[in-house]
Amino acid sequence: MLQLVNISNYCCDNDLINNDPARLQGLLERHNLDGVEMMFCGPWDAHLHRAEWIQGCHLRFWPWWLDFWRGDQDALLRQFGSQAGIDECYGGSTREAWLAVYRNNIRTATEAGVKYLVFHVSHARVPELFNWQFSASCQEVIEATIEVANALAPEIPQDITLLFENLWWPGLTLRDKEVTAMLLDNVIHRNSGIMLDTGHLMNTNPELRTEAEGVNYILNTLENLGSYAHYVKGIHLHKSLSGKYLRASQSSRKFKAEYSMEEVMNHVLKIDEHRPFTTSVAQSIIDYVQPEFLVHEFMYKNMTDWEKKLGQQQKTLTVNK
Repeated sequence: MLQLVNISNYCCDNDLINNDPARLQGLLERHNLDGVEMMFCGPWDAHLHRAEWIQGCHLRFWPWWLDFWRGDQDALLRQFGSQAGIDECYGGSTREAWLAVYRNNIRTATEAGVKYLVFHVSHARVPELFNWQFSASCQEVIEATIEVANALAPEIPQDITLLFENLWWPGLTLRDKEVTAMLLDNVIHRNSGIMLDTGHLMNTNPELRTEAEGVNYILNTLENLGSYAHYVKGIHLHKSLSGKYLRASQSSRKFKAEYSMEEVMNHVLKIDEHRPFTTSVAQSIIDYVQPEFLVHEFMYKNMTDWEKKLGQQQKTLTVNK
């Protein structure tokens, strides 16, 4: 099992390590980590993010994309206001233009020698993030995801594992065995599986109060997947116990037709907390899954905050002892 941390080459993460590879190397060595799961947000600087550290790649993602894929121009114009806004978001006005962005991302990851790719499986229009009145079902999102993944499959070498990540919006929630099976059975890249995001799964149940309740919920969900639980090959390990905020936001009657990106990010981060586990219960998930890849995935303010969260979670796991 490889133990990793998440990082991107976006400017704020580059600033976090002072654009100094030695700073990132020091963190990896201090915590006995095998490397990083990288998100390439721009061209790869192999000096700053060395190939020997990059074990996996989290592909770029668009929380709202189904309208674009379906060619629903009315819905797109309502959201973006202009064709220029649409083109800026998706890299152009056609499916092929958008797929080209993905293919570029995959080529960079392949050049870096990654062992796996992570693909987010969800869709929700911006107002739906707040009002939970979703315009698409999980099955509809999965069907379109199969189309996208199969269009990209020729770009993915067979020795690279394609891992689909669960979220709490319509798509791959892992709460429905049949929908999960539909995705895994119909993707033509056969070296495929699931990247279990523990915090995202906890976000599907706003009644959870404690880490122990969250872990039991995760294990029960995996058990209900039957044989498809064996497709879980990686774990994004963190916790999210945001039920109080979730219930309050869903019961609010003060919804708007439009939201700023700042409002969206503030809302999403209140739901998806990315906090470290502080008790040993998380070890049960690792023991059950026996993952190939364990990613300590956090949101971090600075290097001190990152190391504190990382150390706190590692301390709870017997794999570090």
